[in-house]
Amino acid sequence: MTGGDSGAAGPTLVVVAKECVPGRVKTRLHPPLTLDDAAAVARACLADTLRALADVPAARRVLFLDGRADDPLTLPPEAAAWDVLPQPHGTLDVRLGHLLDVVDGPLLLVGMDTPQLTAAHLAPVTDPPDLDDPTAPPDVWLGPAADGGYWALATTAGGADRARRLPGGPGSLVRGVPMSRADTGALQRARIEAHGLRVGRLAALVDVDTADDLRLVLQDARPGGALAGLAEPGGVLDGVLVGAA
Repeated sequence: MTGGDSGAAGPTLVVVAKECVPGRVKTRLHPPLTLDDAAAVARACLADTLRALADVPAARRVLFLDGRADDPLTLPPEAAAWDVLPQPHGTLDVRLGHLLDVVDGPLLLVGMDTPQLTAAHLAPVTDPPDLDDPTAPPDVWLGPAADGGYWALATTAGGADRARRLPGGPGSLVRGVPMSRADTGALQRARIEAHGLRVGRLAALVDVDTADDLRLVLQDARPGGALAGLAEPGGVLDGVLVGAA
């Protein structure tokens, strides 16, 4: 199939995650949530993300983790099926650059903050469409976030090969890009294009950072999922998030 090869068995699928410890995750949800409840939201977001990716074809499944993997209370049970790769020290761009350097072949990277994610959002990467010009498929797919960042970054087989030949290696696609800013997504795209790689655009998603984000994402939460369960009667979100986003 034209449009970019994701690899015979699929790409290396990576979820960038942080241990769900109160005071370490989702602190911008406090208030209105307690730090304990914010950590419960983080754990639910990660659980739903991993569930959404369970049937996505992958050569390997990796949890790129900031924190400990040996405490079952800080990660959802879905994480047990994933290989854990500890994040190195450094800023987020440095850590992501390290990841790109150590992963061979095509890569599909997503964050843990978009629990409304479905396999359909990733279809351009995992099941690339036929293109009128098969000589110019995207080398890299970028999923923009509503806050100006991005929720996904994926390299095709051809893109991974081209990135490997860059003077600074694949990590140079990310290292030095300012993170957690309203223009991060635009700067990331510009960096990739400056290296001569073609960028495809995935659907924009809201990632969960603030209470308003959480209200929006709950509207599209996975039915029967972990996050939706927190909003059910008796859940930690029951009656807490009042008002429109």
